[in-house]
Order: sequence, then structure tokens, then C-alpha cells
Amino acid sequence: MTLLRTKLDNGLHVLIRESHAAPVISVWVWYRAGVRNERQGMTGISHWVEHMLFKGSERWPEGAADEAVAREGGVFNGMTWYDFTTYYETLPAHKISVALDIESDRMRNAAFDADEVESERTVIISERQGNENSPLFLLGEEVSAAAYRVHPYGHETLGHLCDLQTMTRDMLHSYYRTYYAPNNAILAIAGDFNAGEIERITERYFGGIEAGPEIPPVTAVEPLQRGERRVVVEGAGQTDYLNVAFHIPAARHEDFFALTVLNAVLAGASGFLVGGGVTNHTSRLYQALVEKEFAIDINGGLMTTVDPGLYQLTATVWPGRTLADVEATLWAEIERLQASPVTQAELEKAQQQARALFAYASESTTHQAFWLGYSEIFADYEWFTRYLDNIAAVTTEDVQRVAQTYLRSQNRTTGWYLARK
Repeated sequence: MTLLRTKLDNGLHVLIRESHAAPVISVWVWYRAGVRNERQGMTGISHWVEHMLFKGSERWPEGAADEAVAREGGVFNGMTWYDFTTYYETLPAHKISVALDIESDRMRNAAFDADEVESERTVIISERQGNENSPLFLLGEEVSAAAYRVHPYGHETLGHLCDLQTMTRDMLHSYYRTYYAPNNAILAIAGDFNAGEIERITERYFGGIEAGPEIPPVTAVEPLQRGERRVVVEGAGQTDYLNVAFHIPAARHEDFFALTVLNAVLAGASGFLVGGGVTNHTSRLYQALVEKEFAIDINGGLMTTVDPGLYQLTATVWPGRTLADVEATLWAEIERLQASPVTQAELEKAQQQARALFAYASESTTHQAFWLGYSEIFADYEWFTRYLDNIAAVTTEDVQRVAQTYLRSQNRTTGWYLARK
């Protein structure tokens, strides 16, 4: 497989991976515009701008791009997260020009019609209010807000309702003109083509776009947490939930891989933004909580982020059990992990699960193009290519060390959701 990396004069980073496994191509455009770039008064702006770029332009009116991709049997979508907003198309290989035309056009020419902005405000607010019906959303939001006092990661991608109600069309458009520019973007393409030819084609579509202004730096640094923080959320429902969060390093830190294996041991390997999953029924917390009927389920996951993120464990309380029971049992398993190394058999099983998830998340052409851009957002493409080696290098001592270092009570934020039964 050929990998070509280049940078256009306007600052656009281009990564092209030639692969002839299937006669398809996948094009992803990544913008460094997400929760990390927001501040109070404009929370949720990245997600809202993402929506507006589906509203069309003069060249591609609303719905035209979606229809053009669907007509060719392709896939067309986008998403916003902590560190990025991204859009992608997967199409038959000979239709790559459709994707490049759509993405190069909306990089600079999105309309932001005032009436459409107001119409989308209703949609965005409804999405926010719909999520508020989920106890896990409400609990997760409070835990993140408590864990982060300074860094923007402490607020949800959807933003605060007060900001969604007051943001203006000009605020959205200014954010778009600043962040949706080639000097703040990564173009990632994978598929069945000649890499050199695709490089020339991308220059034709994107080379003439002017660079945007200098991107405002993110200067927020979360202070060291010096003691446990606790939140209690009360709401409707029949079920209680537990969410425990620990501060962990950024994804490019060497301890991230030991933490990935630790999570597989404790809660079962967790998936990436794309790909499948594996069972967690052999994990320590599943056996201690679910099999013994303290919890209905248990899940764990690490934030893969530019700046230090969170490792979170979430449990659904078994009917008749208390949150205190579940929390005490979960904490006992963490202390057991800190007190003595995992067995070699546990380590190898956890590593195998992590490898399996990685394989699921990188098997298709769409996933290959995803990883080209995604890994560049928080590290570089070598993070992806070295992932399996780094997982394999983790030792039982590494797992114990990161458990002792990061899963401390002083570094913990604990959230309870109490259902009003």
C-alpha cells in the first residue's frame, strides 16, 4: 500500500493511501474545530456549524450533494467531537471527483442563510433537549463539568442551552471563516487509485482556496486535581447509574497504550469512533459487578484527545442494589489491580482484544481513510501504524503502574444518578 503525504501552499495537509483491495474511494476532510476550540458564550458552535455545511452553497444547493452521492451508491456524512469536525464520502473509485468537488466547495462557500440558521437553531435545541431525556447524558455532562474546571473538554459537544439560544448568524459565520480553512484542515483519501494522480487532482480542487486567518491558540491547561470530586444528579427513571472518571494523559503519551490494556482488563476493550466491538464478559468488573448482580452492565472508555482526557467507567445499577454497593465493589477491583500485577494470561487476552478492535476499526476503505485523518488530529499517522506494536509492548508491570498513577482517589470524579422512582 502506497502512502503519500504532502502539504499545499495554502496549508492544507494531504494524506493519500493507495489500496486496491476494493474498487472504492473514501474522502475525509478534517477541521481542527471542536469542543477544544470553544469558550463560554459559544459552546456547541462547532456542532452547529457542522450542521450548516449540510445546508448547501450556490454550487451545491441543500440536498444536492447528498443526492449526488446516493445516486452513485455512496455514503455521505459528518461528525463533531472534542478536537475536530469531519466530513466524508465513500464512493466508487471512478467517482472521486464528486467528493472532491463537494468538499472543496463547502470549505469556503457555505451559504449560512439567516433563515436557515434560525431553522437549524430549533433543530439543535431539540437535539439538546432530546439528549436531556437520557440519564447517562445528564450524568456524563455533570461528571465532565466537575472533572474539568478550566479546559473546554468539560462541556458537551451539543453546548449549553443558553448559548444555543443566543448565538447569532454572524458568530457562526465568523467561526466558519476562521476554522474551516485549508490551513486548519487535513484531507485524507484512501482507495483504489494511483496516488500520484490523486495528488494532482487534489491540487486542482483545493489549491486555489485561500488560507484563512491565523487560528486562535488553545491555551487552557487543566490544573492538577488535588482530591476527589463528587456529583449527584436526580432525575426521572427507574434505574440508578454510576460514572467514575479519572484524568489521563493525551493520546500521544506513552502511557496511553498501557491504559488501553488496563481498560481491557478491567471493563473489556472499548471501541473507537468506527468499527465493531468485542464482549467484555471475561473482564474483572463484569465478573465482579454483573455476574454477581451488582450491576446490569459495565463499560469503560478512554478519551483519545489532543490534550489530557478522561478514563471513564459507567455502570447501570442492578434493581435492589445501591449505588454505594456498586461503587464499593468497583473500587475494590481497582485497588486489587493496584496492589498486584495482572496475570500474564490476562495481559495477553487484553492485548488480543485490543488488537481485534483495532482490526475491526481499520478493515474497510472508509476506516482506512478515517485513520489517516483521525490520528493526525491528535498525534500523527505513525500513531496508527505503531499502535499494535505499542500494545504488544505493554507489560504486567506497566498495567499496575498506570493503575497506581492515574486511578487514584485524588484523581477521581464520581457521579451518581439517582432515579426518582
